[in-house]
Amino acid sequence: MIDIDDPGAADGDGSRSEPESSDRIVTITLDRPDARNALTIEGLDALAAAIESVGSTLDSPSTSPSTPMTEPSSRSADCGESPSAAGARSVPTAPVIYIRGRGPAFCAGADLDAVSDFDGDRDRAREFARLGQRVARAIETSPAIVVAGIDGPAMGGGLELALACDVRVGTPASTYGEPGVTFGLFGAWGGTVRLPELVGRGAALEFALSGRTVDAEEALRLGLISRLEDDPRTVAEAIADNASDTLAVLKRRVRDDSKRELQERREAEAFAELVARHAEDIGSVLE
Repeated sequence: MIDIDDPGAADGDGSRSEPESSDRIVTITLDRPDARNALTIEGLDALAAAIESVGSTLDSPSTSPSTPMTEPSSRSADCGESPSAAGARSVPTAPVIYIRGRGPAFCAGADLDAVSDFDGDRDRAREFARLGQRVARAIETSPAIVVAGIDGPAMGGGLELALACDVRVGTPASTYGEPGVTFGLFGAWGGTVRLPELVGRGAALEFALSGRTVDAEEALRLGLISRLEDDPRTVAEAIADNASDTLAVLKRRVRDDSKRELQERREAEAFAELVARHAEDIGSVLE
């Protein structure tokens, strides 16, 4: 399940958002704690729809910190819904989206049960990769600033989800890795594009080829995360205090990249080929 928390509304754990800036932040919670928040096809659909639904009024340059924000009743985008159903819901608009994971992990990435079900089918694997890329592109093209609050593991597609965010804030307990190489896969949700952009080609190759996990301190040194904080939400709150129109314009200018779509198509093709080659290896990980 993907939970969308209204600004100032009760969080999924029953608590309420206390900071004054909370009326300018929409919180999206990855809510499969028993599966370390791994993302299925339905979960990716719901997540993309949730992100795409937020921030529509920010396209207007007249939006400012004093502009009233729409605050409907709290909604959740269930993994069983189609993208159109989730996208049709009324979702609050705010200048900042804060993505977090429920429980001890941020996100374990792609649900390997779902990948195993492809049974080596290249077309299904390609579509799955493109769906993950849709989520990443929704983050990048949203007029809202998207902040990832990472507590616990961010692995594979979970790390790629974080890499797509405008700001990545980890806690001291956060860890990061691309373990897919150990069973014949790699991150195909835009990771091969964004990882070298953020950490440099040499560091990206070593990190991805080794399949190793790094702790929060090394992630900060490498550039995988932007900040290290006990409470990542404080960074989202500080950003939300600024002018909405200025935030959106700054993001558009920094994010301008016309070549990425071609790179991601090639990435999806390569992922589909590896799923076909390593179907048995993927299945063995689940045993």
